[in-house]
Amino acid sequence: MGTCRKRRPPIEEKEAVFLRKKITLTRAIALAIGTMVGSGIFISPKGVLKNSGNVGISLLVWLACGILSLFGALSYADLGTSITKSGGHYIYLLETLGPLPAFLRLWAEFIMIRPANMAVVSLAFGRYIIEPFFAPCHVPPLAVKLITATGITLAVALNCWSVSWSANIQTGLTALKMVTIGLIIVPGMMALGNGQYENFQNSFDTTSLAIEKLPLAFYSGMFAYGGWFYINFVTEEITNPKRNIPLAVTVSLTVVTVGYVLTNISYYAVLTPEEILNSDAVAVSFADKNFKSISSVLPILVALSCFGALNGGIFAASRMLFAAAREGQWPALFSMIHLQRHTPLPALILMLPLVYLMVSIGDLYGLLNFYSFSRWFFIGLATLGLMIHRYRHPEVPRPFKVPLIIPLVFTTACFFIVGTSLYSDPVNTSIGCAVTLSGLPVYYLVVQKTRIPRCCTSKFNSMTVKLQILMKVANQEVQTY
Repeated sequence: MGTCRKRRPPIEEKEAVFLRKKITLTRAIALAIGTMVGSGIFISPKGVLKNSGNVGISLLVWLACGILSLFGALSYADLGTSITKSGGHYIYLLETLGPLPAFLRLWAEFIMIRPANMAVVSLAFGRYIIEPFFAPCHVPPLAVKLITATGITLAVALNCWSVSWSANIQTGLTALKMVTIGLIIVPGMMALGNGQYENFQNSFDTTSLAIEKLPLAFYSGMFAYGGWFYINFVTEEITNPKRNIPLAVTVSLTVVTVGYVLTNISYYAVLTPEEILNSDAVAVSFADKNFKSISSVLPILVALSCFGALNGGIFAASRMLFAAAREGQWPALFSMIHLQRHTPLPALILMLPLVYLMVSIGDLYGLLNFYSFSRWFFIGLATLGLMIHRYRHPEVPRPFKVPLIIPLVFTTACFFIVGTSLYSDPVNTSIGCAVTLSGLPVYYLVVQKTRIPRCCTSKFNSMTVKLQILMKVANQEVQTY
């Protein structure tokens, strides 16, 4: 008599391992605003002014960067509502242009873009939070780096622990960011109301204008707006993405663009261009000169703003590694989810070592130019992919369809800025290009067709199983796209 095998009961969604849809419209807006309004508006004014040459052009750069970012965000909303997988740039390149551009974007993200970006934001966090304790003396660089490393570790731990906690803290910090920006805008507008227009005289003086440096001004400005694309990294976790993604990007970009332009006008109403260029912390210099009663509080608020951007960036970027591992272009361990916490634990932890390395380098503006080349090149490729995908697959449903002129303008702007940066800053741009291309041998030797000896593969698989048990993680059990 044959033995009958018991059927395994179907997995109940309550117990299944997968990333839950916990990002509401409010949380999506908070994620976008919270990652855009980080360190950028508090450190980038110096970079924009330095490379634009005068006050008038710098304000135009801020406005232009906001409009360009909106064009990019609307293009990504089109992609995100038709390609419903999480993973942002990586997934869009994979689906529209193929596996090689997608892998190079992933490689550049992990090796360079993400660690450098997190280092820039977290170094600003460390500098602002510790500065009041050393005033009026200079802050020791080692102290900044130790505080920075602590902040990064805390943000990663928070994202490993709970999606809801991370999202709620992000929402709270976003509200605090808007209060911080208000504390800069209101006194600045009051100063203008009292007739302080001196710093706006000769705003478009062309004697200091250097056309070849303008791309670097756009890099600094676009860095401050960077974050509009993070919503697309977590598409599978957004409730009603076809409605909420376009709404979230439109609301967040409008709020941030208006806020940034007004904030910069306020800076110039109180500080001279020379004072901005000589300041390592523009917001603190602003408070010291105009708002001494809260000059010790403002750096703490700015630091918390930076922490919010760091938290949102970590939350979103881990999903790119998670998506790549699920697509077979990254080790399988990183597509696994914690059994109880339902967070992509391995993908979150993987980001730490290189971020610590970048923090040890510690040059904010060098890091900014270093990774900007690859970031904007691949974002331009993704929006180019949107146009190609539309042409090749007209039958694909597109719940949110933008006019082609929008991705065309954005793509052209990205490639123009990237191309001219080769002339403006050839050293950092060349390094960024070389690091990106270093992914080619990895792709052809490991990803496209594995040429690793079997003995190494078996040891790697054995190590993966051990780490899986140690971390208490498993593969996703419910398809969420």
